[in-house]
Amino acid sequence: MTRIAPMSVEDLPAETRRNLAYAEELMGFTPNDVLTMAHWPELLNAMEQLVAVIYKPGALDPVLKRMIATITSGASGCRYCQAHTAHGAVKMAGADAEKVAQVWEYQSSPLFSDEERAALDLALAAGTQPNAATDAHFRALEEYFSREQIMEMMGVISLFGFLNRWNDTLATTLEDAPMEFASSTYSSDVWEAGRHRSDESR
Repeated sequence: MTRIAPMSVEDLPAETRRNLAYAEELMGFTPNDVLTMAHWPELLNAMEQLVAVIYKPGALDPVLKRMIATITSGASGCRYCQAHTAHGAVKMAGADAEKVAQVWEYQSSPLFSDEERAALDLALAAGTQPNAATDAHFRALEEYFSREQIMEMMGVISLFGFLNRWNDTLATTLEDAPMEFASSTYSSDVWEAGRHRSDESR
């Protein structure tokens, strides 16, 4: 059970309803973490601005952004954000469903390019506790990506560093749409893959 109850939609002030509408447009459902963050409207407003900058069309492929978020969240052990980002990759960013289903096999799956593997390697390392990113991860990225693209990757990884801790600490209740997506996409073993991979990388 969530440790701080989310606000009801009916009780949200007008400005916060605008924040919620933006989140619903981005995710395709009403997110409980936004309704919980609504208890602190200034934080929610700042978070919307940060998310808008990181998720707006940029130099980095939007599907790769979502997969980076999925790997980072899984590596941190946040199933809430892992489900959200996998759902969003397919439903909102147009990712191939089979590819998202195999995201934890990115190193061996033929569905992933060397460029994607380099990006997801960094996401996995950065999401582990403690952070396992190295200079070698960045040397690998520089073979394929511009500085602007790498900065966008860092934006995604850092955003989910916050959201993973927010949602995992508060035990935010996972909504039906991402829960159904994740349950039908991943086996129970894969659902816990991030936690297991993180342990192996230490």
